[in-house]
Amino acid sequence: LVHQRTELVNALRAVLYEFGLVVPQGIAHIRHIEAMLDEAVLPEAVKQECLDLLRQISEQSVRIDVRTKKIRMLVQESENTCRLQSMPGVGPLTALAIEAFAPDLQSFRRGRDFAAWLGLVPRQFSSGGKERLGKISKAGQADIRRLLIMGAMTQVNWASRKAPAPGSWLARMLARKSRMLVAIALANRMARAIWAMATKQEDYRDPALSVAA
Repeated sequence: LVHQRTELVNALRAVLYEFGLVVPQGIAHIRHIEAMLDEAVLPEAVKQECLDLLRQISEQSVRIDVRTKKIRMLVQESENTCRLQSMPGVGPLTALAIEAFAPDLQSFRRGRDFAAWLGLVPRQFSSGGKERLGKISKAGQADIRRLLIMGAMTQVNWASRKAPAPGSWLARMLARKSRMLVAIALANRMARAIWAMATKQEDYRDPALSVAA
């Protein structure tokens, strides 16, 4: 539904752009577009088309709000999904996806096995005793993997704006790697931590705070 709404917003922006009206990306600018249409001099057919797109966007937003409320209600019904949300980057949708699509995490011997099942462990290439890590596989559970990478990218973007603690794992990675590679590596760490949380039935503990303690 969010993807469909994004397509509608982009279609509306494209129509306005053809008539010299430039609007930034994002659903947050819909109110600005509505005000713009009240003042802009546009052919009537074009204006009606824009109003129709605005109506469809509004209807889609209502559907998204209803689904979001339902997700928040569902996530409160399970102790495990509530526990998973104590981890930064894991929201209701990710927690429910793990609950719905992942097998019993006790069936994995260790966190790395769960990360490998998700497809978050990079392929290994060894030559002359030197180990090289390649790209992550596209095999595995794509839905959970995608949501974890999105959650990790949110943390990486935040860290890019507000510098992480000096000497932390995230700070060291951002100094050496691209943001996308850091997000995938962070999603891998998140998957391992999720396994530990589920198997030990513990809330998330920040590694930096654990070391400090």
